[in-house]
Amino acid sequence: MGAGLRTTAGRGRLYDNVLDTIGDTPCIRINALAPKGVTIYVKAEAFNPGGSVKDRLAVNIIEAAERNGTLKPGQTVVEATSGNTGIGLAMVCAQKGYPLVVTMADSFSIERRKLMRMLGAKVVLTPRAQKGFGMYQKAVELAKANGWFLAHQFETDANAEIHEATTAREILADFKGQRLDYFVSGYGTGGTVTGVARVLRKERPETKIILTEPANAQLVGSGKAQERSADGSPAVSHPAFEPHPIQGWTPDFIPLVLQESIDRKFYDELLPVAGAEGIKCAKALAQKEGIFTGISGGSTFAIALQVAARAAAGSVILCMLPDTGERYLTTPLFEGILDDMDESEIAISKSTPGYQMG
Repeated sequence: MGAGLRTTAGRGRLYDNVLDTIGDTPCIRINALAPKGVTIYVKAEAFNPGGSVKDRLAVNIIEAAERNGTLKPGQTVVEATSGNTGIGLAMVCAQKGYPLVVTMADSFSIERRKLMRMLGAKVVLTPRAQKGFGMYQKAVELAKANGWFLAHQFETDANAEIHEATTAREILADFKGQRLDYFVSGYGTGGTVTGVARVLRKERPETKIILTEPANAQLVGSGKAQERSADGSPAVSHPAFEPHPIQGWTPDFIPLVLQESIDRKFYDELLPVAGAEGIKCAKALAQKEGIFTGISGGSTFAIALQVAARAAAGSVILCMLPDTGERYLTTPLFEGILDDMDESEIAISKSTPGYQMG
């Protein structure tokens, strides 16, 4: 073998099924985009088999329900989702043999629907005007009418629990003996920040936790409490919500899972981010670092850059990248990315005589 040739040695184990490959995602150093004197790592959740952090939640919701007997063999699972949880649940249900019905507002990207359907799920669309609350209520309605198992991603204890048991432990192991000054995360359900914070507050109390949400939909930042039903589910749409381009983040209510982080002061600072800035940073990660993430990942990274710009020399920042960019093809993330050749590509083609397009 040539000197310097990359080699691999295998994982040292064989896997019984795809679900056993969930987790142990890498923390990757940012090189071109990090400011001088500060180190930024990203935790790349696209390395999960379903392409997002929600694989963790999906498998634990189903397995926790299997353990406590609330999910019966062959029972249909139903859940409201903007996409990633639905994709994760579709993968889990396909492997375990449960039918899955997903309710989703029709404002979310078409490729999300196709991915879930490819994995065998049924996707029921709800009107975008009724927002996340509408798709949530549709899932509740279907569960009650048909005796289906409602996954309850926004309320279930299984959500933050899996991040406490896996995501947080991976971070502790990867940064053992190393500085970790900041942890940056957005929220969809709030499971990631709540589960990770439970551990970091105890075992790495020096790590400041930064939470972010869309600048034009600052639900937590508004200071207005979420009206809830007796089971903790949202009773109404939150008054501070406005439509935003950061798919997967910040539904039009404050999830009960996130409420724990608010009540227990699990984050040190709340910083808003504009969707346009998230899109810009997602493109920069792809084109300058070779790291392909979605708008939510770009938005989290934008806040990590803000934190880095003011951090003390030598600081180390870890930023969550929730998913891959491939489920954003029909969103503003890919505006300006052409199907056909642009002028520079045509010029390259014409620079030699053969095999030119007509």
